[in-house]
Amino acid sequence: QVQLVESGGGLVQAGGSLRLSCAASGRTFRSVAVGWFRQAPGKEREFVAAISWTGGNTYYADSVKGRFTISRDNAKNTVYLQMNSLKPEDTAVYYCAADPRDYSDGRTYGFWGQGTQVTVSS
Repeated sequence: QVQLVESGGGLVQAGGSLRLSCAASGRTFRSVAVGWFRQAPGKEREFVAAISWTGGNTYYADSVKGRFTISRDNAKNTVYLQMNSLKPEDTAVYYCAADPRDYSDGRTYGFWGQGTQVTVSS
């Protein structure tokens, strides 16, 4: 069993930065891939980024490539999403999820956090 808690969301101006954290409980967290997804009002949930259990492989949606960086610290049971050069279209609730069969398909993740709101003002 893995429990996930996101933090670090907030209100930021366009061009600014935020770092989201996903803190996990459960020893198995260190052996599973983790992903970040987001959902804006009236839109479907979309894949943002994912990282393998070792941290050696990372994957990004085209819309955030070059601006967002996913990383993990397994000693702290935490995954991070560093978001730079934020745009108003990045506004959404951001969720972390763990243990996927397909890193980009949210339906295949076994565990989800409750989400954290990110709002980017223009």
